[in-house]
This record gives sequence, structure tokens and C-alpha cells, in this order.
Amino acid sequence: MDGYNETEAKREKAAAAGNTHPTEYKGTSPVKVNKLGHFVYEVMDVERTVKFWTQVLGFTETDRNEHGMVFFRCGKDHHAIGLKPGGKKVSRDLKAGLQMEHLAMEVDNIDVLFKARDYFKANNIPIVFEGRKGAGCNISLNFLDPDGFEFEIYCQMDQVDETGRLRPPEQFHRVKSLEDARDNPVPKTW
Repeated sequence: MDGYNETEAKREKAAAAGNTHPTEYKGTSPVKVNKLGHFVYEVMDVERTVKFWTQVLGFTETDRNEHGMVFFRCGKDHHAIGLKPGGKKVSRDLKAGLQMEHLAMEVDNIDVLFKARDYFKANNIPIVFEGRKGAGCNISLNFLDPDGFEFEIYCQMDQVDETGRLRPPEQFHRVKSLEDARDNPVPKTW
């Protein structure tokens, strides 16, 4: 099972188990968010939504992956928005508002991710992914809030300069642990 489907399975398993968060958290969280980073949501028609983000709102398409996801940027970060193909299975409750897959927040460095992982485990906060997934090559820790919604804290997102040159996909180097991400870094330049 690849990291993409493995994360989906972990999310479903954690959601089925119900709310595992404690009523009181032990210790002090090491997490200090620098900025809101990116969000990913499912869409019924990826190509139609690509046109919306590029032609209407002026974002630049950055990457596509083998799962059909499309990434967009509006600044130097590799991506600010990710589209995940949901096909006809995407259900919409327009009264409920935007239904995101996850929202990501940037932290200073991988040390914060290691400390956050320990803190989350000590507080029974479900972790659904850790490591590096691909496009953008950011190292991340994905977890569920008390309602079962997925969030991500990450560091080391690829930056895109004025030339728009992107890291080639063969350098994505996907890994499924923070240790592997630390011990097997991606090239700093490409």
C-alpha cells in the first residue's frame, strides 16, 4: 500500500474508533505555527477546477502526481492548494461549507515535528501520516483533531524562484517516517 492509500486507511480507522483525544492534554505542546501553509480538498471534476484556480484566481499550476492530484502556488511555496480527485463519490452539503481533506501549517524545522509526534502520542492524538509524500518535498506529520478532521504540520517545503523551475518528480523521495525523512534528505538544489 502506498503512502496515499495508507493515510486514507489510517484516517478511516481512527475515525471509526471515535474520539480518542483526552479531556485534558498532558504537558506543553512544542508546536508553534509560523503560517497557514496549504489546503487540499476533493473535487468532482479536476480539470474544471484547475481552470477555476488558474483562469479565475490567477494561481500557477505547479505539479500533478500519479494519484491525479493537482497543486497550485501563488507565491514561493511549492503549493498553496491541492486538488484531490473525488469523482462522483464527492458529496456536497453546501450548507456545511467547504469540505477539505486537510489544512497544513508550517513549523520551523523537523525537530518540532519529532517533538510534536511525541506529544501527540503521549496525548493519544491519532497520527495518520509522517514522512514525505512527494510534490513539494515537505516533511510532515498528519493528525486528527477531536472531531476526526485531518491537519498537517510541516517544514522544508520546496521554494519556487522567479524562473518557476520545479524539482523533478524523480527527486521526491517519498518516505513513511520522520527518521527516514531526516536521514534521507532531498537535494537542496535541482
